[in-house]
Amino acid sequence: MDVRQLEYFLAVVDHGSFNRAATALYLSQPSLSQAVRALERDLGSDLFHRIGRRVVLTDAGTALIEPARTAVRGLELARASVESVHGLRSGRVQIAAMPSQAVAPLTGMIGRFHRAHPGVSVTVRAAFTARDVTEMVRTGVTELGLLASPDPIRDPEVCAHPLPEQRFVLLAPSDGPFAHGTTVLDRKDLAGYRLIVGQQGTGMRRYVDDLVAEGVEVTLAVEVEHRVAILPLVLAGVGLAVVTDAWRELARQAGVLVLDLEPRTSLRVTLVGRHGTTTPAAEAFLRTVLTDAADNAVEPLS
Repeated sequence: MDVRQLEYFLAVVDHGSFNRAATALYLSQPSLSQAVRALERDLGSDLFHRIGRRVVLTDAGTALIEPARTAVRGLELARASVESVHGLRSGRVQIAAMPSQAVAPLTGMIGRFHRAHPGVSVTVRAAFTARDVTEMVRTGVTELGLLASPDPIRDPEVCAHPLPEQRFVLLAPSDGPFAHGTTVLDRKDLAGYRLIVGQQGTGMRRYVDDLVAEGVEVTLAVEVEHRVAILPLVLAGVGLAVVTDAWRELARQAGVLVLDLEPRTSLRVTLVGRHGTTTPAAEAFLRTVLTDAADNAVEPLS
């Protein structure tokens, strides 16, 4: 067994098929399949059930994921630590981020980090819920994660670094039901309207579910996992959308009306990392973010 084989195994796990994994690794599929077969022979157990072009993890494959990620991360850390002796000129930071927070504040974070360390690349992995983010960090899929949640993060397996909160706002078409000049709306005044919502487990969905629980009668017009569809749906007049104010500038540029909702409700934004040693690139990213937060007098959340 070697680390290269473990990297190939994890690529199949992450991409869901040998074909997509081979493409991501710039390998031929036969070469990838041969390497994984060799790993299975070495371990004396099948790691995947091969069903046509699909693969499903066996129990042995599932058991291998976390130690494989630990081994691969260990090698990456060793290489990065040696390279950093001569300054942080290269490397990679992998971050799991929820969609809205990938718009802001993540883009600003990456911009500041890139100016300080232009030779380091950043990979952003999609995660739809706060639990997805912490799981990706905990299991080593990424070193860092950016999430938003109504409640503080109390997962003992990750380190949490609170950032400024994001309040909820309403997106509406400019030719919709609200007069120009309107900037604030009471949430109870959403009664009778059609809403575009996210899937269960997201902050924007929880906001609408709480609204319904309060007795405010709204119609769930669309449930969508693809956040990129929200603005076009609002512009098309399909419904209104409750999102975080990370979307404010993009929405305004697209010609969508943005209204603050009262009473004010916010999501806690948190950057999470792994306990223990991390790569110099991840440490530098975290240091850049926290230094910027301190310079802007960000108070830690309780």
